Amino acid sequence: MAKYNIEPLVTLSHYEMPLNLAREYNGWTNRKIIGFYENYVRTIFKRYKDKVKYWLTFNEVNSVLHAPFMLGGIATPMEGLSKQELYQAVHHELVGSASITKIGHEIKPEFKIGCMVLAMPAYGMTATPLDQLAVPEFENQNYLFSDIHARGKYPNYIKYYFKDNGIEIQFSPGDDEILKNTVNFISFSYAMSEATAHNPEDYKVVKGNILGGVENPYLEKSEWGWAIDPIGLRLVLDDFYDSYQLPLFIVENGPDGPTVEDDYRMITFKNT
Repeated sequence: MAKYNIEPLVTLSHYEMPLNLAREYNGWTNRKIIGFYENYVRTIFKRYKDKVKYWLTFNEVNSVLHAPFMLGGIATPMEGLSKQELYQAVHHELVGSASITKIGHEIKPEFKIGCMVLAMPAYGMTATPLDQLAVPEFENQNYLFSDIHARGKYPNYIKYYFKDNGIEIQFSPGDDEILKNTVNFISFSYAMSEATAHNPEDYKVVKGNILGGVENPYLEKSEWGWAIDPIGLRLVLDDFYDSYQLPLFIVENGPDGPTVEDDYRMITFKNT
């Protein structure tokens, strides 16, 4: 890459929790994983500090809510995993991300360290207030991760969610301070938008890969069943920049089928 003057951007953890850590510690449910992660990342930072400037702490960090084994190395089957366990694992992962952000900037202040989230805007199925309320309830599950990475603290909406669901996150001394080590930029993947409803069982549900949801009757679907929605990408860009005023990187937005020609997912905006 250096030979051809290509600037590398390295993802430090991309769906590859060492299997032994999943088996012996149940992945990120165990706080000890933070220390293992710090040791691993410190080694990578020191080895490549003069070759790499841009880093991502995790790939699609919020996908742990949908695929806890794939992203978080959590060996407990999804049907047996409590919300308490899942969100405690999320907390450990977020603390780990903030911790290595601090470590990276200590090793080389010029490092630019970002988060990477799976972006998925939502539309209410109808104009009824309950369907509209379902939109932020869905989107907040994703914005939780970018909010904490960019602002360094838990937002109020998730505190209410924790209270309503009997979740009590266990903070270790110093966690609040560690989380204040915020990222330099926001990166994200975008493949589809989502439709939501107060009663999703009243509508047809589609499933593609690990993503899916209520079928949007106004959008065509890709080969994987994902809604084809280029305008959704514009909404994501606007939301992220309005919320954080940080540089934005689109790091994954490729086609979902066997071809690389996906002009059907393009749209042109005028006078914007």
